[in-house]
Amino acid sequence: MNFDVYQNLSRKTAIYKQEHNLVYPTLGLVGESGEVAEKIKKVIRDKNGTVNKATREEIKKELGDVLWYMSQLATELGLKLDDIAEENIRKLRSRKKRGKIHGSGDNR
Repeated sequence: MNFDVYQNLSRKTAIYKQEHNLVYPTLGLVGESGEVAEKIKKVIRDKNGTVNKATREEIKKELGDVLWYMSQLATELGLKLDDIAEENIRKLRSRKKRGKIHGSGDNR
């Protein structure tokens, strides 16, 4: 599946009040990202950093939720996930080529 297909299919399951069309997916994205972080934290704390098959599947589900909320936010902003992914790779390739992968700031 590509991002365009995913974005179109996921939109059919987006049911939330339209007056909160930026806030709802943004809060969901932050919340689900936190759930991914919690799972990783527990891998470090409880499993000596070893990810077993069950934990991998749990994290996979949470990453799917992150993708869903990111997709809804992109749609609300009139953006395509394919375009976001392509632009991100262009940016990262440029940074790597210029030796600017490390550091901080969006415009390096």
